[in-house]
Amino acid sequence: MLALVDVVPDRYQAAIWCGAGEGLRLGEVLGLEDGVRCVDRPRQELHVVQQLRFHKSEYGGFYLAPPKAGSVGDVDLDDHVALVLAEHVRKYPPALVELPDITAGTPDPGKQAKRRAVPLLFTDEQGRPIHDQRWSDLWRGWRKAAGWPDEGTFHSLRHYFATRLITSGADPTDVQNALRHSSLRITLETYVHWWPKKNRRRNIVSTALREAAGNRPGAARSG
Repeated sequence: MLALVDVVPDRYQAAIWCGAGEGLRLGEVLGLEDGVRCVDRPRQELHVVQQLRFHKSEYGGFYLAPPKAGSVGDVDLDDHVALVLAEHVRKYPPALVELPDITAGTPDPGKQAKRRAVPLLFTDEQGRPIHDQRWSDLWRGWRKAAGWPDEGTFHSLRHYFATRLITSGADPTDVQNALRHSSLRITLETYVHWWPKKNRRRNIVSTALREAAGNRPGAARSG
């Protein structure tokens, strides 16, 4: 992780921290906007309510859509990530980009999606939204410079986030909530090998029964 952070340009450092420190997917990071809709600093939360997508024929290019099914939710805003985001906003003020917004639902047939000016946190040097293919091109260079394997993707940051929670002793349900998985089963099946193995406890039932028998009236006399 530190090797990657060292090679990513300053303009995109905060995006890396949103993946590694908050477990956000790439589309969710690129769709973050300034303000309490997404970054709720007073409540120390990130509201994951949208992702940036691209569809030329239906929406004319970039648009905002709901996150992956079942992934809408609030996650704790890590103190360091909050500082990184604040510094990012200071250095790279959010760019207002007019985008179709279908986070509340797709438009009826024949009707256009509602559009609004979105203060995107992450844009290119010209203040334009970042296409995932453009990001992939940048990522390949960073990955190589950091000495990462070819299979390392932005999603690897989400896995890093999850496994750090697990190896630090986080409860499975807390990990599920942090990743915004729709069920605990998904979390357990994905990361089952990361949970520390505990020594099997033996004689639980027999010990309980012996203790109960010892506390019964007359037990001491019969002994």
